Amino acid sequence: MARQAQINRNTNETQISVALDLDGSGRSALATGVPFLDHMLDQIARHGVFDLDVKAAGDLHIDAHHTVEDIGITIGQAFAKAVGNKSGVRRYGHAYVPLDEALSRVVVDLSGRPGLVCKVDFVRARIGEFDVDLMHEFFQGFVNHALVTLHIDNLRGDNAHHQAETVFKAFGRALRMAVEIDPRTQGVPSTKGSL
Repeated sequence: MARQAQINRNTNETQISVALDLDGSGRSALATGVPFLDHMLDQIARHGVFDLDVKAAGDLHIDAHHTVEDIGITIGQAFAKAVGNKSGVRRYGHAYVPLDEALSRVVVDLSGRPGLVCKVDFVRARIGEFDVDLMHEFFQGFVNHALVTLHIDNLRGDNAHHQAETVFKAFGRALRMAVEIDPRTQGVPSTKGSL
């Protein structure tokens, strides 16, 4: 069963293509025009052991908001397509990831219902040129289109780069756990019979 998807999203603000393989090797090819986002997407691929290709052209002359949000949307669409009807998956995933002084926890449910709780009190507003508010926009776009419930908590951190990196690494690891095929699960892991 191939758990792969390719999605193209074209708007007046952005043109994005995403290819995703949930059973990949952790390889990524990223060209978003937002270098810090490329670094964070690489963390998702490596720690989720997904293959992830993202190409984006957006109105970066204005700012990175549309590009970052629309990449979240498009990756969410690819994720929903690749995971399919969720038959046999674990459904829930969680991870704690430290990086030096920073520690984050991410918990995900492939619930079929979009929900985001994101509690990250960044110690500064920018990481290089990256506006940290855009991290929330990325994850909101993802959950709205992947139809997952996602809880993100940065438990501590004195360095904004470390805070963000622990979140993205934990996100990749939590997704990896949730989409793993569980040999003991028959069908869709829900008493409703669908997610």
